[in-house]
Amino acid sequence: MLKTFRLGGLHPSDNKLSRSNSISECGLPETVFIPLSQHIGAPATACVAKGDKVKVGQLVAKASGFVSSNIHSSVSGTITSVDNLPDAGGIRRPTITIKVEGDEWLEDIDRTDTIIRNCNLDSKQIIEKISSAGIVGMGGATFPTHVKLSIPPDKKAECLIINGVECEPYLTSDHRVMLERGEEFLIGVRILMKAIDVNKAYIGIENNKRDAIDHISGLAANFEGIEVVPLKVRYPQGGEKQLIDAIIRRQVASGALPISVGAVVQNVSTTLAIYEAVQKNKPLFERVVTVTGKNIPTPANLMVRIGTPISFVIDKCGGLPEDTGKIVNGGPMMGRSMSNPDAGVTKGTSGILIFKEKESVRAAATTCIKCAKCVSVCPMGLEPYLLYKLSQRQLLAETEENRVFDCIECGCCSYTCPAALPLLDMIRLSKMEVMRIIRERNLAK
Repeated sequence: MLKTFRLGGLHPSDNKLSRSNSISECGLPETVFIPLSQHIGAPATACVAKGDKVKVGQLVAKASGFVSSNIHSSVSGTITSVDNLPDAGGIRRPTITIKVEGDEWLEDIDRTDTIIRNCNLDSKQIIEKISSAGIVGMGGATFPTHVKLSIPPDKKAECLIINGVECEPYLTSDHRVMLERGEEFLIGVRILMKAIDVNKAYIGIENNKRDAIDHISGLAANFEGIEVVPLKVRYPQGGEKQLIDAIIRRQVASGALPISVGAVVQNVSTTLAIYEAVQKNKPLFERVVTVTGKNIPTPANLMVRIGTPISFVIDKCGGLPEDTGKIVNGGPMMGRSMSNPDAGVTKGTSGILIFKEKESVRAAATTCIKCAKCVSVCPMGLEPYLLYKLSQRQLLAETEENRVFDCIECGCCSYTCPAALPLLDMIRLSKMEVMRIIRERNLAK
């Protein structure tokens, strides 16, 4: 029997329209827009200025704290500005604009196809290399990877868990990475095992990717300590706490981190980027992006340079359909609607999803019928209908008492609500306020 997590969840339609499309190069635009805040934590600080010449892989912004991340140029060319520009959501953020002039890479980046299996670095050196390369969680969370791998002295990692679930409908970038870059990916797993000093790694892959399960299982036979775990298809199994429960049957307590149960979780694309950083000296300046939608001419999985305008990427897939109602950064469940498609792709852009006008219109909200469907599907054991009501009334202390900060914003509650209530929207707003109050309270101590 296939494993899965024990609390809540649902199974939306897969719509994996691009699952059979091999990874192809997106190509270079005329200009890239590289935000300095494309990770959780403090924005990076620019170390280049207008007029500077840069090469592919060159450091252009330094991490400004421990929870921050280096940023590297994805192209060669001239810096035309370091200024506040609108991101995909329309919010103005510090951004480096580079005019593309050729494709000249730093000489110390290994661009050959040779696969390097052996890693002679120790744990500290591996983590330093990952930090230097600007690796962040590429499943969407964008948490700096070197921070996650820096385990506190009072904690001990027992296993590594690789998230190959890709449970969001439509998205297929991780699926294609496993199929096309499987050996490099598994070497990345071994590097991560060495970094956190564990002898066991599990790769969780949902059963709608049988080809990836079979392919990675065959390759993993040559990698000691790595086990592929087929999982029942169930959203949001890609959530860290849900994946840990599914694979090792341990539940992370409210407010706790995965390391509290001895687990460290990493994403497939992040793991490949770690291989490239450690073995090839390649910083994170490009990633695979799924471009898809029911009406897009040619859905694709594209290798895209960070900072490439989203509109350029869409044009590579046939352009924006006339009846487009919404462009989403990410998947349909947890992705965010874009208001500025001329903004650049970031390290966390796993997908660009095009919705038709009819698909993008929300149903009119009615009255809660007290069916409790939102409760039954919540993977965190919350009561979304109650949090919604408390949020409406600005009863922030009560929302905190009812664990609003445990919400992982998966959208299961809104998806299943027959009254079409904007449950997640309201919960997300109060969650932001409660987190602000908690931070202020902690600072006052």
